[in-house]
This record gives sequence, C-alpha cells and structure tokens, in this order.
Amino acid sequence: MTVVRQRRQLNLCLSLPDVSDRRHFFPLPLDPSATTNAVIASSVTIPAAELERLGVLGHGNGGTVYKVQHKRTSKVYALKVVYGDGDLTARQQVFREREILRKTDSPHIVRCYETYEKPSGDVAILMEYMDAGSLDTLLRSKGTFSEPELAHITRQILEGLSYLHSHRIIHRDLKPSNLLVNKKMEVKIADFGISEIMSPTLESCNSHVGTYAYMSPERFDPDANGGNYNGFLADIWSLGLTVMELFVGHFPLLPAGQKPDWPTLMFSICFGEPPVLPPGASDEFRNFMDCCLQKEPSKRWTASQLLEHPFLIKYSTADN
Repeated sequence: MTVVRQRRQLNLCLSLPDVSDRRHFFPLPLDPSATTNAVIASSVTIPAAELERLGVLGHGNGGTVYKVQHKRTSKVYALKVVYGDGDLTARQQVFREREILRKTDSPHIVRCYETYEKPSGDVAILMEYMDAGSLDTLLRSKGTFSEPELAHITRQILEGLSYLHSHRIIHRDLKPSNLLVNKKMEVKIADFGISEIMSPTLESCNSHVGTYAYMSPERFDPDANGGNYNGFLADIWSLGLTVMELFVGHFPLLPAGQKPDWPTLMFSICFGEPPVLPPGASDEFRNFMDCCLQKEPSKRWTASQLLEHPFLIKYSTADN
C-alpha cells in the first residue's frame, strides 16, 4: 500500500481543474427538457428518463461518473456527467470527448451510446460499463502482471492506439487509470477529454496538457522543434511507461518507495536514462520496452509496428 500511495502522487496534471466532492449529483431521471443524441453504431435510443442511478464510480476532470441501469432492459452503463456551473475547461473537455467518441468505432475504445444536454448546461455521456475498473485499480488489487498477461493487455491497447492514430487522433493522456477493463480482461482506451484530432497536413502538436508523470521528454521542451512534438510517438512513450509500471508495480522512472517531488520527476523524465526492466525479464520484453522508451522520439516504433513485435508474437497463444 505504501508503494501505491507514493505512485499515485505522480499523477500530476496540467491544465486540468481540481476535483471537488460535489454534493449535488446529476438528477436522474433527467427532466423532459433534456436533449439526447444517438451516436455512431447505436441502433436503440436510450432516453435519459429511463436511466436509474445505482451509484458513483468516481470523480475526475470536473465531473462525476455514475453507474446507471436502463430500467427497461436492466443493462448497466457508465454515465459521465459534467455540470453546467462547473469549470469551463471541464466542459470543453467533455465536448471534445463527445466529438471523438462519436467518430470512433473500435472494440478497443470505450463505446459511447448517447449524449445528453440540459438547458442548465449539464452535459452527460452514456458509455459502456467496464465491470473490472481500470488497470490502475487492478494493479492495486491484484499486484503486478506477468509477461503473458501483459502481452494480452498490451496487444489490445496497441490495437486501440493503432486505430486512433490511423484516424489522426492522439490520446495525450495514456496511463493505467485511463485504460478500462472488464471481467473478460478486455482492455479499452477511455478518457478523451484532452485528446486531439490532427488535421491531415499536420504531424505535430504543441498543446502542453495531460499528466506530467506519463509525458514523453520532448513534451517538456517548448523550444524544441518550434514547440511542436509528434503526438503519435508521444503516446507510445506513455504506453511504455504504463506497461512497465504494470510489470514492476510502481512508477518506473523512480525507485520503488522514493517519494517524488517536482524537481526529481522533471530531471528523471528529461535528463535521466530510460527505465530498464529488472533481472528475469525476457529478451523480447526488454527489446519491446526499448522500442517504446527511446528518448529520441523518431527512434520509437509506431503502434502498428509494435503489434508485430516478437514480444507480442511470443505470447500470441495466450489469447487463444
């Protein structure tokens, strides 16, 4: 537990509002003035009035995520709500997430079924419910993951990233808590509030947002390359840190048990050597990590290339 508490302190965010413990929850059912919009791949409209709140799944980025049930079908969903009287940044993020989820249709991206808006400004997104939580909660409850388990998990994340990148979408905040899991160990990428859809003519972006601890080194240097960086390759660095964290059980850029502070964290990311796996890791896994955690972004492999890496091929039978 000590390691977990210290690791969680590393989730230092940029340009995201502090989360307060809101006492006025989004009223369900919604009033009749609420509007609803069906999204891609949704064949059945789910009126907001037919949703029953079962509990709170969590708070984050200026909103609340509820566990809800469709009264007519008994199917369970997750409902992310951002309040109209909340932070403007949070509202901008939920609209961005809504835009991106409407454009995606992949088994490795959390699915959006409906969106709702109220005249008061409250906005909600109805998404699939992942009943095992996130990779972060699994790490805290079950401990570290083996190489075969990580190959199964990583392949799914890379399938999602490859899909996103092929559609010019960069995530910009990939980390264990934004990777949701169900009891079948299906892993899906979630939380697109600070993601970006790149134009066809651009390969780089310059927005400095996200979680400090999982940012790639080039994202901290505003003067490099005119302040731009390749967002697709920055996602790969975040993936590498995430996978290594699941293997070693703590944030991999700092020794286990070390209390992080801002100067130490910055120096480790920008000037320290990339983390290495402990003794006992296979050569294929070591090489996979090297392909993700290159300080020079042009040396990192892309998501589609990593899907063909020997590490994933070695354990491909684990999925069958």
